[in-house]
Amino acid sequence: MPNNKNITLFSHLLVWFVLFSMPYFLSYGQEQEMDRIKAHFWIPLCFSVIIFYSNYFVLVDRFLFPKKMLQFVTINTVMIMLFLLLKEYIEDTYFKEIAEKRLINSNRVEPPFKMAVYIQVLSYMAPLLFSIALKTTKRWIKTEAERKEAANIKLQSELQHLHYQLQPHFFFNSLNNIYAMVDLSPDQAKTSIHSLSKLMRYMLYETNVETILLSKEIDFMKRYIELMKLRVSDKTVVNYSFPVKETGIKIAPLLFISLIENAFKHGVSASKESLITIDMTQDDHKIRFVIDNNNYPKQTDDKSGSGIGLQNLVKRLELLYPQKHEFKTFLKNDRFLVTLEIETN
Repeated sequence: MPNNKNITLFSHLLVWFVLFSMPYFLSYGQEQEMDRIKAHFWIPLCFSVIIFYSNYFVLVDRFLFPKKMLQFVTINTVMIMLFLLLKEYIEDTYFKEIAEKRLINSNRVEPPFKMAVYIQVLSYMAPLLFSIALKTTKRWIKTEAERKEAANIKLQSELQHLHYQLQPHFFFNSLNNIYAMVDLSPDQAKTSIHSLSKLMRYMLYETNVETILLSKEIDFMKRYIELMKLRVSDKTVVNYSFPVKETGIKIAPLLFISLIENAFKHGVSASKESLITIDMTQDDHKIRFVIDNNNYPKQTDDKSGSGIGLQNLVKRLELLYPQKHEFKTFLKNDRFLVTLEIETN
């Protein structure tokens, strides 16, 4: 902020220095009449400075923006008329010989009085209009910055809400799966609890960031898949493939886990053969994630989960990767196919 103020102050000083110096430099090398420069250039410029800064610092904010147009126009009209009269008084009192000398040495016809006044009024209108334009632009930039900041705060709040919403959902579903194993296989239940603790540690302490290395997210998904495989029967086959090479690519955390959860929830049957295929490929900055599984409709009395995972995913994709993702689902021949493509750059 101090640097911006210094730049603004320097810019204002530079502009006025150029304007005040211009008459002098334009007549450089010629016979210069300093009294003429003072009377016809510097004094009107001083009045222009007053008009500009009185509007820039006071009148525009106090009257124009609150839409007190009558007061704004009246004050500026009175100020301009006062400066016109004051300019005439100063010229007649202190620079009278300039006008007499010009009439003696020149055959030019002086412009009509009304035309001269009109030109002077226009010259005073210029700093007035420029101050309005500058102040309006500054206000628009400030408003736009505040709007973007508010939108960013809203975005971060919504993303944080979705993130916190996902954690209990994930934990609830995982506990349901472990609960089903307690009576049938206590040892597997113990192993699952240990694996779940590692997964929750990752979710609680490593995912509170905007982006995370894709390799870490892949490790998390592999652990989760292995955890889920403990609860399915031998009739279920789970195949998965992930990129092995470390590329340094980062992605928003916990984007794919809902899709894997959904595959195990709706793609596994206790009595029928089931196949879940999970495949992730990465080409430059583009990630493609595909899950293909059987489709076994959820029973009406099954209360595990509430469908919040996929809804959460859709909202997060819209917020995090607008115009940079493609999410599709297909149902064909009792197979459910999900594809998700994300541009990470």
